[in-house]
Amino acid sequence: MTRDEALAHSGSIVQATELPVSADLENGFRDNPDEVAETVRLAIDVGLAGCSIEDFTGQREAPIYEAGLAAERIVAAAHAAHAGAAQFVLTARSENYLHGRADLADTIGRLQAYQEAGADVLYAPGLTELDDIRQLVDSVDRPVNVLARPGAPSVSELAEVGVSRVSVGGGFAFTALGGLTEAAKELIEKGTYGFWDRGRVGARAAAAAFGS
Repeated sequence: MTRDEALAHSGSIVQATELPVSADLENGFRDNPDEVAETVRLAIDVGLAGCSIEDFTGQREAPIYEAGLAAERIVAAAHAAHAGAAQFVLTARSENYLHGRADLADTIGRLQAYQEAGADVLYAPGLTELDDIRQLVDSVDRPVNVLARPGAPSVSELAEVGVSRVSVGGGFAFTALGGLTEAAKELIEKGTYGFWDRGRVGARAAAAAFGS
């Protein structure tokens, strides 16, 4: 997805709800700090209330930005995020654990640098050990976000160690796709309609959401 596509989709969601909307804007869709700042300005222009910027480069051979450049990118993003009158929440993400770099010390060091750079929320998706998450929370002075994924502590356990926010990532979408796959497999292989037991739940939810 391009930057323009992501922002257009975000704007559509903003128009559909009165709730604040935050968008996952990946690495800002650019490497250069000034261009990352432009991405944040464009996000504000479409009405977003916040966004996340990650330190994943998108390059398999060098997946994580060098620490100095990564911090510079958050400095630029934070300046853009906080330049206006309206509050805009900038979440800075350390992607180590999602890309084969299970280094807690480096992850904490990066998030501390992003805090100093001006991030409002800190996020290290992929952390699942409660002790590691507690250590992270105790090492920073900003709200910490955790990704809900298999093996992660429960919401109540995360709250006990001071986590402020929980994200599901693609979890709900993948769950929906799993239901679709199972329903299609049942229809093709058995020719039966047991999937409607779950489908009725979705039908009722859609009717309630759209007033039909």
